[in-house]
Amino acid sequence: MPRAESAGKDLQKFVGQSFDGLRLADRWSLSGYWIATELYSPQRLPLRIIQAVGGSARDCIDQLRQRGLDPSRFEFEPVPQPYHP
Repeated sequence: MPRAESAGKDLQKFVGQSFDGLRLADRWSLSGYWIATELYSPQRLPLRIIQAVGGSARDCIDQLRQRGLDPSRFEFEPVPQPYHP
């Protein structure tokens, strides 16, 4: 399992970016890691902005808490390998 600690700042460059707008190379870089995106609600558009990246959902939760964000307002998902024909 990849660890966010070893990739460090390289992974943090994805925080604040739209997951759906990532390039294929970026998706490959994130495959195997977990991301946190804000939960959808009718008051917000589902932009799927990456708010945390880690080796596990727990890593993402810790990052959100360090930033003073409530983890219950986020969903956590592993990033699969992108489709490659």
